[in-house]
Amino acid sequence: MIRLIALAFALGAALSHVAAAQTLTQVALTKTVRIGFVADQAPFASMGSNGAPVGYAIDLCDRVVAEIGRSIADVKPAYAETTLDDAFAAVAAGRIDLLCGAITITLERRRTVDFSQPIFLTGMSGLLRTDLPRDLRELFLGERTISPPRSSELRPFATSRVGVRGGTTTEAILRRTVAEEGYGAEILDFTTHAEGLAALESREIDAYVGDRALLVEMLGKAREPSRLVVASRLFTREPYGIAMRRGDSDLRLMADRALSHFYATPEFTALLAKYFADQAPTVQAQILAQSLPE
Repeated sequence: MIRLIALAFALGAALSHVAAAQTLTQVALTKTVRIGFVADQAPFASMGSNGAPVGYAIDLCDRVVAEIGRSIADVKPAYAETTLDDAFAAVAAGRIDLLCGAITITLERRRTVDFSQPIFLTGMSGLLRTDLPRDLRELFLGERTISPPRSSELRPFATSRVGVRGGTTTEAILRRTVAEEGYGAEILDFTTHAEGLAALESREIDAYVGDRALLVEMLGKAREPSRLVVASRLFTREPYGIAMRRGDSDLRLMADRALSHFYATPEFTALLAKYFADQAPTVQAQILAQSLPE
């Protein structure tokens, strides 16, 4: 009986490995690499005016497709818009071959999918109104002032409001940080970053939290950017990567090789300048420090 159980486990592991290894086999049959993206993640991934996705991560995934094309002729990308709620399940189930965007590498997500080497490094921060309430100035900017405590009767009417995209790792970290540091902020979930920016500009919320790279992009889209500022504090260190099915070492090797080779070219420097302007040299140094050697 024990031998049969052990055999069943071994067979299950073998089948899992075979299924995972079939990504490139499927690509060879279909001549297609299915690339999933979340459209509300500019400058990493967003829907372009021509109906095709654009962004830094999309460009990098196209480089991975080109690397696959060195082994499998006539391969082309096929893009599929998805949501963060469904994206990782879609990768695990084989409906998406590569998930490209502002996708944070976490240990929890690695229970479901695998990742390439990092394509970007950022961290959780806040996009703030310049007339931010005092308690949030302390939380996001480190400004501490001493003043008499407010009346307990007035406190419910003075609660600060912080927005965040719901269902993300950022939301979980924000809620934990606010609770652990003793702030009475009300946290509001938004479906998209665009909705969060609109709420911030209409004064429905006092701050909007997300990865700093996304917040800088949002600031550039604000109606009155002079009334907003990106916080100086980084609450986390978050590497982005390209997600793929677990156990598919051949595909991961191709992705990592494509990225490492591209990182060493002048074209990569130009790509960073295109998407990140003045931040490009710092971004490049961070990525190269994490890049895998040949």
